[in-house]
Amino acid sequence: MPDTTDRIEATLSRRRLLMAGVGAAVASALAACSGERDPEAAGSAQPSTTSGQPGTTAAGPAGTTLAPTPQCTDDDDVTISQTEGPYFKPSSPEKANLFADVSSGTRLVITGSVLATDCRPVNRALIDVWQADNNGNYDNATYRLRGHLFTDAQGRYRLETIVPGLYPGRTRHIHVKVQAPDGPILTTQLYFPGDAQNARDGIYNRALEMEVRDAGSGKEAGFDFVVNT
Repeated sequence: MPDTTDRIEATLSRRRLLMAGVGAAVASALAACSGERDPEAAGSAQPSTTSGQPGTTAAGPAGTTLAPTPQCTDDDDVTISQTEGPYFKPSSPEKANLFADVSSGTRLVITGSVLATDCRPVNRALIDVWQADNNGNYDNATYRLRGHLFTDAQGRYRLETIVPGLYPGRTRHIHVKVQAPDGPILTTQLYFPGDAQNARDGIYNRALEMEVRDAGSGKEAGFDFVVNT
């Protein structure tokens, strides 16, 4: 008759066999689930950017997706900061339509997203904008072509304004301050690709060019901001 030690060893051996069987079953199930997910993930659309509409998902030719501008990846760098310039005014009114401020100029609609460095959309990010009018002049007496707006829950924004005129010594640009709730303020400027004055502007940075396209009698542009939160 087996002694106590033999009985314990037999029990342990049965338990090891049972656990080995369970482990194999679990591994098999996980492999099956992984195999089911891969084709679906490979075929799913990823967040991407259409020209003039960053942060949206859109299928390109042959089912491909268009890349965001700028591309956002985990631990992405924040948008480049630039000088505030001499014409910033605090306490701008909340308005997303600056086009209504003026009677002349090419209508420009800018859309995009505000993202954290881990690519999460930033809800209620503040975007403060000021710029020159069609003649290159800033309104320093009132808030014409000045205003602020907030992103929605998906981090998206939409600004209606005009293409700024040429300010002496500068290329065309739009001043922007962006701030996530309770985050640091990013001060920067946005530029237009292909502008003849870009190469002669000492502040201009190509990384801050918007994607711009014609839209009827006006233009559409897109830019995504990446900010610290």
